[in-house]
Amino acid sequence: MPNREIDLTTFEELKQMSGEDFINELLDTFLDDAPKLIDQLKSALAAKDAESFRRAAHSLKSNAATFGARRLSDLAKQLEMLGKEDKLADTGDGLNALEQAYQAAAIELKGLRA
Repeated sequence: MPNREIDLTTFEELKQMSGEDFINELLDTFLDDAPKLIDQLKSALAAKDAESFRRAAHSLKSNAATFGARRLSDLAKQLEMLGKEDKLADTGDGLNALEQAYQAAAIELKGLRA
């Protein structure tokens, strides 16, 4: 089995808690919000706004973790720490990696729709 982007145990627990009907709404919201948060990260980085960068990374980290998107959550956490420490110059390729992780997670999440 190929590497999964989504921890299915976490996803199934969310599905059990939220219910079969509501999980699709949650998925749609996440798939709608995550690209906006990534755009906020890019804007904040360009503006050298560490606090806005930190907040967007924090939201993405939490939302990704809710769905079991561990790699996406971990990458967002690393970016959140850089924002918290006002080290935006150290982001390097972090945003590109985050975007790729989101794309991979989104594909898998769309396949998990109820």
